Amino acid sequence: MSSPMLLLPLLLLLGLRVINAAAETRRPCSDLLPLDLLSRVLSRAGEGARGVTGGGVHLIQSGGVMGVRLSRPHPSLDFPSSQHLVNCHLFPREFSIVTTLKVSLVAPKKNEYIFSVVEEKEEEDARIGKRKGETQGGTDGDWYREKDGERGGRDDESDEERDGETDGGGERLIDGEKRKGSRDGENSNSQGRLLIGLRFSRDRLHFLFRGRSGGVMARWVFRGIELADDRWHTLVLAFSGHYATLTVDCNTHLELRVHSKSLPSDLSVQGSRFHIGSRGRWNGLFSGLIRQLVLVPGSDATPRVCPSSNPGLAELSVPAVMLDLPQKETRSDLTLPSYESEVRVSVGLEKSCSSSVRGQLWFNPIRRALYLCDGALWVPMLQESQRLDYVLEQQVLSTSSETYDIEVFSVQGLGLMAAMAHRSPSLGSAVYLWRDGGFHLYQKISTHGALSWRHFTMGKKIFLVVSNSRESTGKEETVEKDELSVIYRWNKKTQRFVHYQALQTHCARDWEAFRIQGHTYLAVANHRQGNTNHTIDSVVYKWDRGTQLFVPHQALRTSGAYDWEAFKVGPYHFLAVANAFDGQTTHVDSVIYVWVDGSFRLFQTIKTFCATDWEMFQIGSRVFLVVANGHQLHGNGPGRYAINSTIYELDMSSQLFLRFQDIVTYSAVDWEFFTVGEESYLIVANSFDGESHSLNSIIYRWQGYEGFVPIHRLPTIGCSDWEFFTSGEDSYLIYSSATAPLSKVFRLKTH
Repeated sequence: MSSPMLLLPLLLLLGLRVINAAAETRRPCSDLLPLDLLSRVLSRAGEGARGVTGGGVHLIQSGGVMGVRLSRPHPSLDFPSSQHLVNCHLFPREFSIVTTLKVSLVAPKKNEYIFSVVEEKEEEDARIGKRKGETQGGTDGDWYREKDGERGGRDDESDEERDGETDGGGERLIDGEKRKGSRDGENSNSQGRLLIGLRFSRDRLHFLFRGRSGGVMARWVFRGIELADDRWHTLVLAFSGHYATLTVDCNTHLELRVHSKSLPSDLSVQGSRFHIGSRGRWNGLFSGLIRQLVLVPGSDATPRVCPSSNPGLAELSVPAVMLDLPQKETRSDLTLPSYESEVRVSVGLEKSCSSSVRGQLWFNPIRRALYLCDGALWVPMLQESQRLDYVLEQQVLSTSSETYDIEVFSVQGLGLMAAMAHRSPSLGSAVYLWRDGGFHLYQKISTHGALSWRHFTMGKKIFLVVSNSRESTGKEETVEKDELSVIYRWNKKTQRFVHYQALQTHCARDWEAFRIQGHTYLAVANHRQGNTNHTIDSVVYKWDRGTQLFVPHQALRTSGAYDWEAFKVGPYHFLAVANAFDGQTTHVDSVIYVWVDGSFRLFQTIKTFCATDWEMFQIGSRVFLVVANGHQLHGNGPGRYAINSTIYELDMSSQLFLRFQDIVTYSAVDWEFFTVGEESYLIVANSFDGESHSLNSIIYRWQGYEGFVPIHRLPTIGCSDWEFFTSGEDSYLIYSSATAPLSKVFRLKTH
């Protein structure tokens, strides 16, 4: 009896592994970056003379912008799906399509394709052959093809009769339907089955897709959409389950509610090809101009495109070749009006601005900026945006011991300062002052295994709070009693920080200061109590105006808390904790809280892996949170240090932070967001790859729909923290090392 009993768990385990392996092989494409399909076609066609790129692709200027016109189907207008949908074989169930097009005329009962995904003939033959081999006499296989409508025929059949009805109120009713035997799924001798298609007629937009497990074609129809008016229109289609929305020119918003047929979750695109402007043949060829065509897996692209100052030409990603217009002829014989002819532009070194030259312009060739004299000062009118060019090592700062954290701040009358959390309990930590392009020791402060500093102010009062920790000696009661974190206050007379208040903490990893409704709060991240208890309370303290001290306000349960991040979105206050370890695994939930009626309440949980840092930032009106994931560890198993850290974006419609971008990091312990000119950047502190602490920390630049892309790699040793600061007109980065007694300052060179 023992052998069968032992065999059953083994079979179950093997079965689970097979299921997991199959799931990994057939992964949906929901976490990819936006796919610029039109750029892919233009790069293959190659740019030629007079707007002709070859392969039936022509660049045409219309309405002041460039578009692509297709004169015939051509191999350059299609490409394998695998080249864009990398390492995933199932079409995403949630996605968006953004396209800008201009159409002059569409014949009655005629459909034109914007794009399609078609199964390659070889793949279809293999599939049909397999099905025939599984039946007797091929009967089932023949029935399958007939049900799919694969008997040949025209691709321009009328859709007037079976697209639904209007509701009783006379408003446009948007509906979807499934049509068995539709000719949309027809097959020719040279083309495979249609899997996905986006096409339009005179007043309708059709989205077609193959049903579950490769079944019959289904079609969703948006009616009352008149595109053939010789104007540019931008369409954003967003699909999710039983719902689809269409936004036309950031104005008309139509919703499709389909209860009978939703997008299948198992629509395989293996062995298929994207076709731009057709489905691979003459019938249904796109006759207008197309300016952009972007597939956005996994998210609704509408907030990225709208609102727009030019909604008909709203952009997500337009191929670069279409951004440069032919130069217009200029006339040199035009006579300027008198008020324009009197304006003078001086070029060169700065001149004095006085009432005598009021209204005159001055161009600074060094700064590449144009200034206007207002009678007293030169007011900048146009300036070339600064952009990070390269990074120079400015200072190597020797410290008394390894450093876990740096806090850069300023004190009026003295300038920039940096508080550094040094590891050594005997040597303590220090505050440094910025002078002559470098940091110099200013004040030593007694600390005990300091892990972080936080600077905050209340009115004119300046404070620093340090996170102290002590190594366990086996006498936990003694450690608990002595483990105090300390708040220091700036003394104006002595020009030094002095002890102000001590607070009981437990291996405190971080402090966060914030204000809500005129009150000041401090949140401490208690990492563990003793050596094994990681699931403990972290505490939010509130400033008591009567006692002039911080008192406990709220306890929040955390698991190996490593970092707090407080931020505000509109009228709402949030507090995010980075949970690192629960005593067994690093795969724990990190939590975002929202302030409601005087306390923090659960807003959202996010799966993280030894989360060590949260960094909130905004780009325009978009709100992001990026988490630093340290490593994957479970029980006594091996740890993984090369893992994804993730950027999340706040989605206003769902009121949740949704995954935006994954970035591979190496035991990341910090993110720092900063701007140079109008450019936005992130830098990550990579600390360990499983073998060495000598790693590159990487600077990423915001590239719009592409997300953040790496641009600079800075060699670091055991990097534990990055801080960005400015001095005068220069920008700097400083990092601390947790494995060597040094910190480094880098100067950012711009152009």
